[in-house]
Amino acid sequence: MTHPEHLWRNPDPRPAYDVVIVGGGGHGLATAYYLAKNHGITNVAVLEKGWLAGGNMARNTTIIRSNYLWDESAAIYEHALKLWEGLSDELDYDLQFSQRGVLNLAHSVGDVREGKRRVNANLLNGVDAEWLEPEEVKKFCPIVNVSDRARYPVMGATLQRRGGIAKHDHVAWALARKADAYGVDLIQNTEVTGFEITNNRVTAVKTTRGRIAAGKVALAAAGHTSVLAEQAGIRLPLQSHPLQALVSELLEPVLDCVVMSNAVHVYVSQAHKGELVMGAGIDAYNSYGQRGAFHVIEAQMAAALELFPVFSRVRVLRTWAGIVDVSPDASPIIGRTPVDELYINAGWGTGGFKATPGCGWVYADTIANGTPHPLAVPYALERFTTGALIDEHGAAAVAH
Repeated sequence: MTHPEHLWRNPDPRPAYDVVIVGGGGHGLATAYYLAKNHGITNVAVLEKGWLAGGNMARNTTIIRSNYLWDESAAIYEHALKLWEGLSDELDYDLQFSQRGVLNLAHSVGDVREGKRRVNANLLNGVDAEWLEPEEVKKFCPIVNVSDRARYPVMGATLQRRGGIAKHDHVAWALARKADAYGVDLIQNTEVTGFEITNNRVTAVKTTRGRIAAGKVALAAAGHTSVLAEQAGIRLPLQSHPLQALVSELLEPVLDCVVMSNAVHVYVSQAHKGELVMGAGIDAYNSYGQRGAFHVIEAQMAAALELFPVFSRVRVLRTWAGIVDVSPDASPIIGRTPVDELYINAGWGTGGFKATPGCGWVYADTIANGTPHPLAVPYALERFTTGALIDEHGAAAVAH
């Protein structure tokens, strides 16, 4: 395979751009791509303080689904899933997108009630969803422990057959290659240190490689968004938490679906190479550390082995963490800010990867037109003062 950096240029920053996107991860690259493709805006720079897609894009568990409870959430994630279904052909790159099905296990009467409620809500929103009884769960995923003597008894599960996984690196490389082909400048190793604001309008970005004038500035920096916004005098309702994950040694094919257990915060799939990819819940404390921790791994593996006894002899290969930005209602913030021509895309928490194409499409439309895309309207920053919250904390599964 061609080395990924041979797929795009490595330009020096120019003095000025129509749009400067801060953050070279999946959302920043997708936004640049759709600005060029859908709106013909190609005088765009994507600024990344490290290497492209070296943040959360490289650190997530790659699960893709759209089976959210609230109408607003289902709409934007279903839009993303429909884009995923044609994205390999559109980008002319094998994204290893595999619609193998996503199971959400239920372990209590409350889980069963909420699972069936979510299935019905999904069907009303045009999202594919099914409820499986324990014997159907066992048939769909034979290695799950459905014994009534299990520590976490499986009382059923929701299933979205169109859900699955994709190869995160391939997604980033494909978006970068296409954006570059349109003329977008992908500028790595360039950290943003501040903004120039005149008459409440952002006019330039200050970086470690000098000043860059900008007609519009779009933030897409995940867990570091609040730090960037503070440089523009904006305090965002976001908290940054580490989100840990791990992979096992390579195995023969043994798990051909995605299994999620929200009660115990374990999310398991098997990557195309053969390693098991396991995610956990977010760490309780605020931090910018991107490393694993033994106490989280221990709790995660104890729960995983109750669900999958067959994994008892599997060895952990490596662990890591990403930095997720969590809003008070666990839903994203997309749109304008109090500073004119400064836009924000943040607060995706643990659900950023699955939203990549949908978010890029909606964010690009919002930036290009200066008004929120219809799917972004409910996600305005102002909802935290009006009270029109989209409470995914209490309504839906943890969004891996």
